[in-house]
Amino acid sequence: MTQGPAPRPLSDEALSDLLTRQRFGTLATVRRSGHPHLTTMLYSWDPGARVVRLSTTADRTKVGHLRRDPRAALHVQGGDVWSFAVAEGTAETSEITTVPGDAVGRELLAMIPAAAKPEDEDAFLEQQVAERRIVIRLAVERLYGTALDIDG
Repeated sequence: MTQGPAPRPLSDEALSDLLTRQRFGTLATVRRSGHPHLTTMLYSWDPGARVVRLSTTADRTKVGHLRRDPRAALHVQGGDVWSFAVAEGTAETSEITTVPGDAVGRELLAMIPAAAKPEDEDAFLEQQVAERRIVIRLAVERLYGTALDIDG
C-alpha cells in the first residue's frame, strides 16, 4: 500500500484568500460546560483588519456564550473536501441596532457584498432594528488550515 500525499499547510495569504472567496463558515463558541457550540453562519472577512464579522440576533445562544467567554473560531471549507481554513480569536458583540441607520446598522449593511446590496437600504436598516441584530466581530489572532493535493 502506498502512502498518499500529506496535507500541506496553507500560507497566511492563501488562508486569507480562502476566507475572502467563501461566504459561509461554522462558528465555534464555548458552552458553559466547556463543550463547543457550532453553528453555520454567513460571514464577512476584512483581511486588512483581520476581522471576521457575523450578523446575528441579540437573543441567540452564541451571543450569550461570547459575552461569557469571547474565545471563538470560524471553520471555513475550501473548494474541496480536503482544504479548509480556521480563524481563531477573541470575539466582541456590538450593541443592538436600535435606530435605522445607526452605526451598527451601517456596519451590517457594509457586510453585504456589492452584488447583493439591498435595493431599499432604508427598509433593510428598519428590518435589522426589528430583528434586534448585532455584529459579532472576531479579531483573528491565528489563521491555520491545510490543503491536500490529490487527483480526482
